[in-house]
Amino acid sequence: MADPTSPDQAAAATTPAAPAPTPLTVDAGISANRRVGVRLVIYTAGIHAFAGFIMLLFELGNRNK
Repeated sequence: MADPTSPDQAAAATTPAAPAPTPLTVDAGISANRRVGVRLVIYTAGIHAFAGFIMLLFELGNRNK
């Protein structure tokens, strides 16, 4: 048996293990992370377009006073 106070084992016992990299989620051969990013861009653009339309309605309604 090796001495537990030897420098090699003491260093190995005190050094934290690096976390394993998280693998990309793949669904049917397509990276799900990319799909989430594309969906985020589409939703953001859609929400801004809808908000712009609502602001246009308020502006047009305000002109008829």
